[in-house]
Amino acid sequence: MNWLVVAPILLPLLGAILAALLGRRRRLARAVVVATCLLMTASAVALLAEVWQGGMVVMAVGDWMAPFGIVLAADHLSAVLTVITGITGLAVAIYAIADVDRLREARGYHALFLVLLTGVNGAFLTGDLFNLYVWFEVMLIASFGMVALGRTRAELDGAVRYLMLNIVATLMFLMAIALLFGSTGTLNLAHLHLVVSSGEAEGAVFAAGLLLAVAFGMKAAVFPLFFWLPASYHTPAFAVSAVFAGLLTKVGVYALIRVFTLVFAGQESFVQTLFWPVAAATMVVGVLGAASQTEIRRILSFHIVSQIGYMLVGLALLTPVAVTAAVFYLIHHIVVKANLFLVAGVIHRYCRTNDLARTGGLVGRAPWLAVLFLVPALSLAGIPPLSGFWAKLLVVKASLDAADLAMAAIALVVGLFTVFSMIKIWNEAFWKAPPEGAVEGTASARDIRILCAPISMLAVLTICVGLGAGPALDLAERASAELLDPVGYAQTVLGGWERLAVADPVGGPQ
Repeated sequence: MNWLVVAPILLPLLGAILAALLGRRRRLARAVVVATCLLMTASAVALLAEVWQGGMVVMAVGDWMAPFGIVLAADHLSAVLTVITGITGLAVAIYAIADVDRLREARGYHALFLVLLTGVNGAFLTGDLFNLYVWFEVMLIASFGMVALGRTRAELDGAVRYLMLNIVATLMFLMAIALLFGSTGTLNLAHLHLVVSSGEAEGAVFAAGLLLAVAFGMKAAVFPLFFWLPASYHTPAFAVSAVFAGLLTKVGVYALIRVFTLVFAGQESFVQTLFWPVAAATMVVGVLGAASQTEIRRILSFHIVSQIGYMLVGLALLTPVAVTAAVFYLIHHIVVKANLFLVAGVIHRYCRTNDLARTGGLVGRAPWLAVLFLVPALSLAGIPPLSGFWAKLLVVKASLDAADLAMAAIALVVGLFTVFSMIKIWNEAFWKAPPEGAVEGTASARDIRILCAPISMLAVLTICVGLGAGPALDLAERASAELLDPVGYAQTVLGGWERLAVADPVGGPQ
C-alpha cells in the first residue's frame, strides 16, 4: 500500500466535498480550493520523487491484486503529469479569485473545479481501461457544469456542443471496452498487453483499437474530430477556459500514448499508419484555423488543436526520440497554453473584449502585461531559449532521425504559422493604438494584481524549463523508456502474473 499514489486523487475529492458543504461562504471556499491545490501539488511532487528514486509505484486498492482488482500505477509520465496538474490547478485557483463571479461561485464552481482535477489525476494514475472510462466521465460531468455555469446563450451553446461530442466519444469508448473484455477477459492495461501480444482475438482487438483511437481522438481534439473545441472554449469564464485548455485535451493525448504504447506494443505498423496522417493533418488544419481567426480565445483554441498534432508525432514515428518529444511537449504545453488563456482574461479586463479589431494600446497602458504575454507566446511559437523551442526541436530531430522529411517540414512550417498568430495578437492588442470608440475596462488594481500573480508564476516556470531543459529532458527520456518497455510495466503491475500463461480469451489466466 502506497498512499502517495492515491493522494493526488483523494485530496481534490475531499476538497470538493468541503467546498460544496461551504455553500455560499465564498472566501472559505476559495481558501479551501487554494489549500487543496497546494497539498495536491506537494503530494504529486513527493510521488514524482519516489518514482524518480525507486521506479514505478503501484497500489492495489483494497489489496485486490491485478488483474482482478483496481490498480493505481504511477510511472514517470503519470507522476510528472500530476505535478503539472497541481501547478496548473493552483494557478487557476488563484486567478479565479478575481475572475469567477459570485453567481458562478454560488452555483458550485469551486466544487466542480476540484472534481475536475480529481478526474484528471484519476485518468493519469489508473491502471485499467474501465476506470479510465470512469475518470473520463467524472471530467465530463464537471467540465460540462463549469461551461454552463453562467447560463448565458453563448455558454449554453458551447456546453451543448461540448457535451454532444463527448457523449459520442463515451459511447465509442464503451464499445471498445466491451469488445476488449469479450475477446480477452480483462481490462487491466498490463494484462491486456500480455493478451494482445499473444495474438489472441486479433480482429476484435484491432477493431477496439480503432474505436479507442476515435474516442480518445475526440477528447484530444485531433483532426477531423476537433471542431467542438474552438466552438466551446471561448464561451465560459477565463479561469474555466484556462484549465480546460491546459488539461482536458492532454488527458486524451495521454490516453492515446498510454494505450497505444502498452496495449498495442509490437503493432508498430498499425500504430504508425493510423497516427501519421492524423498528426500531420492536426498540425496543419489547427494552425490554419488559428490564422483565420480574430478573437483571441478562438485563435488560442485552434492552436490547441495544432499543438496536439506535435504530440501525436510520438505515435506517428514511435521511436525513443519521438516519444521523448511527445512527453516533453505535454509538459511544456500544459503550462504555456493555460497561461495564454489567463493572459487573454487580463486583456479582456483592459479592453472589455477579446476581438482584436477592438483592442490596442496595451503596451503603453500595461507594459508588464506585454512581457507576461510574450513569454508563453514566444514559447508556443518555439523561440529559443524557452521551453517550446526544445519541444519543437525534439519533434524535428525525431523526424529527421527517422528519415521522415515530410513530418519535419510540416512541423517547421506550422511553427512559422504559429509565430504569425502570436505576432498578430501582439500587434493588434498591444502595439497598435486603441481604435476609435474603444471602451476601456474598469478592473481594480487589486484584481489585476491577483490575476497577474499566477500568470507570472507560470511564466517563470516556462523560462526555467527553457533555460534548465536538462532535468526536464532527462525526465522525458525516462518516461519514454518506460513507455517503450511495456514488459517492465506489466511485470511491475502484475507481480508474478507475468510468468503465468497468457489469459484465455474468455476465462482469464490459466
